[in-house]
Amino acid sequence: MTLKTTLKISAAAASLAILAGCASTSALEEVRMTAESAQADAAEARSMASQALNTANQAQRDAQAALQGSDQNREEMNRMFQRSMQK
Repeated sequence: MTLKTTLKISAAAASLAILAGCASTSALEEVRMTAESAQADAAEARSMASQALNTANQAQRDAQAALQGSDQNREEMNRMFQRSMQK
């Protein structure tokens, strides 16, 4: 090979290396943006899960209160029935 051919091949290789570097940089930027989007989605999902847990806990407290009221009403009705049977 001549010096001129070697310089041409070196210049072409350098150009390809630079283009590959640019492609890698843009690919890394795309990956970074995807990761940031995934983190934002995860944070939103975590917030929604926390809200759902709070709602479920409130529903459980309401159900317990309703059950307690139902039990009290049943006891009162049993007492009323017992009193009516004694007459």
